[in-house]
Amino acid sequence: MSDLITADLVDLDLSADTKEAAARALAERMAARGRVTDLEGFLADVAAREAQMPTGLDGGIGIPHCRSAHVTEPTLAFGRSAAGIDFGAPDGPADLIFLIAAPAGADDAHLTILSSLARQLTNAEFTAALRSAGDAATAAALIRGDRTPAEAATQDAQADQDAQAEAGQAAQEPEGTAASEAPASASAPAPFRIVAVTSCPTGIAHTYMAAESLESAGREAGVELVVETQGSAGFTRLDPAVVAAADAVIFAHDVPVRDKDRFAGKPTVDVGVKAGINRPAELIAEARDRAARGEATAPAAPGGTPVERTGAAGEGYGTRLRKWLMSGVSYMVPFVAAGGLLIALGFAIGGYKINKAPSVMDHFVWTQSGSWAALLFQIGGVAFGFLVPVLAGYIAYGMADRPGLVPGFVGGSIALTINAGFLGGLAAGLLSGGVVLAIQRVRIPAALRGIMPVVVIPLISSAVVGFLMFVVIGKPIASAQKGMTDWLNELTGTNAVLLGALLGLMMCFDLGGPVNKVAYTFATAGIAVSDPGDSAMKIMAAVMAAGMVPPLSMALATTVRGRLFTRTERENGKAAWVLGASFISEGAIPFAAADPLRVIPASMVGGALTGALSMAFGATLRAPHGGIFVVPLIGNPFLYLIAVAAGVCATTALVVALKTLRGAAPGGEGGAQGASARPGQPVTAA
Repeated sequence: MSDLITADLVDLDLSADTKEAAARALAERMAARGRVTDLEGFLADVAAREAQMPTGLDGGIGIPHCRSAHVTEPTLAFGRSAAGIDFGAPDGPADLIFLIAAPAGADDAHLTILSSLARQLTNAEFTAALRSAGDAATAAALIRGDRTPAEAATQDAQADQDAQAEAGQAAQEPEGTAASEAPASASAPAPFRIVAVTSCPTGIAHTYMAAESLESAGREAGVELVVETQGSAGFTRLDPAVVAAADAVIFAHDVPVRDKDRFAGKPTVDVGVKAGINRPAELIAEARDRAARGEATAPAAPGGTPVERTGAAGEGYGTRLRKWLMSGVSYMVPFVAAGGLLIALGFAIGGYKINKAPSVMDHFVWTQSGSWAALLFQIGGVAFGFLVPVLAGYIAYGMADRPGLVPGFVGGSIALTINAGFLGGLAAGLLSGGVVLAIQRVRIPAALRGIMPVVVIPLISSAVVGFLMFVVIGKPIASAQKGMTDWLNELTGTNAVLLGALLGLMMCFDLGGPVNKVAYTFATAGIAVSDPGDSAMKIMAAVMAAGMVPPLSMALATTVRGRLFTRTERENGKAAWVLGASFISEGAIPFAAADPLRVIPASMVGGALTGALSMAFGATLRAPHGGIFVVPLIGNPFLYLIAVAAGVCATTALVVALKTLRGAAPGGEGGAQGASARPGQPVTAA
């Protein structure tokens, strides 16, 4: 760990009074050593991670951390605060602050070292030594795990004392004790066995701290406890024999557990990762209680599809259909983003006639911007060519697992061939999944079962889906797709404005949920062609503008009326500026979850206004994502920004008005809360 932290990265007199100031002070030390290339960009990544979940831990520890493209190599910075800094821990402020910075592509070896530090933080002796360290070099050596001669001598002396004590105890044991213990140990009952999985959003700190806490608590309780850490450095699956022998399971996680079916049918405790850090003994006791009561999760359904494995039991067909469709959309969106941005950059560099350029294989001049524009445009066009096949393939995958992929991709490619487009892809995916499920229900002789998934199912399902798409339903769907495209291209005046308002309402209704995704998918499907019309690009512009409104509005509201929000919400508001500007509607979710009856209606009003104004102004957008960072690619950018600003102001005003009727939030500034603020802390005026 010698290259991860040095004395220059230690501040034993950290004077910051907020977690943002603490992160900045430590990050500046990293930047001074060339470990961080863009200080503000890195701090934005830290704030975004903090917005997901506070990084304060019991015992006076704060571990702000993130993976960032602005970090050159894995780095630790340590600060010690005399006054303490609030990082959101239940037991109060933190006096030991570790800023952990990992590059976006950090290698496994470095991440393993970072995970070792995370485990050390649960050791009371380690944290006590850091609190008493007299200089930065000593603190850095403690964190690196270096031993000074004095520490080694102390440990050796203690080891000698322990050995003498054990020898004296053995001498005092009556004769025959050792012999009598052998049969007793042979007949002792097997220990209670627990397997656990820990994981967190970044997989750097909380994952390994929870593992260490659980393992330590297991040793104290006399329980055999084995942990699988699903962290950034990957994970090694527990031995199936260990899982099979376990009496209970503990999941301490903030992201989905991978391969969760392995643990089905056992008594299970399922909690957030912080619970694994803060109260491991309680979780172990709860696991034992559940095992004693005979509670267990449902056994894994053999052959379950990816959607079924993540869904709740007894879900209706409508819910499953939505999940099948969202499965396809989720895999399609990265192709939309990559292809759309490449095409948009091609247009921005080479003009709107770049789609007529010859193939770069036949004509490419290194020194001509037009050649580079054509290259970007043609790469984006290839990426867009995967949209419908990927959509269809992964809808079928959600229904029938891997056997659905081949007919799904074949059906999606046929949809492109016959110009059935996005609607054809939806139909092909559902058909492919249904055909595979039907084939799997047929009883097959044992001799043929080995070749079913490799030969028989792909062959028969592809033939059936191809026949249906080419001969039966392809032409009607292609006609419907053409009709929808013509209708969009003819939208003008009031109809266009009303459509913009409707899409704005949908984008702000559930902030990244199914309704939001329907509106977004509708917009991206329109531009996912080689030559989209102006109406399709106007719809894309309206959808992105509306999606930026909720987080930006919450950020503005927490700035102008901080007393109406809790301290946590005000902290989230800072991150919401970046998230909103980047077109990440989910940045408003913490506010909507805390106060849905005020935040969601206000967001929908602002989103509808922005969507309507964007359509009325005739703003266009070829890129499917990017927020304010793709403003140069927007048609009528000034009016577009006015539309966004109008929606943000409307939502902010409504949220402030509705929350004012309720009064100041608990823990907010002003009123009684303001009276109890620390000396020198400003109180926002009403």
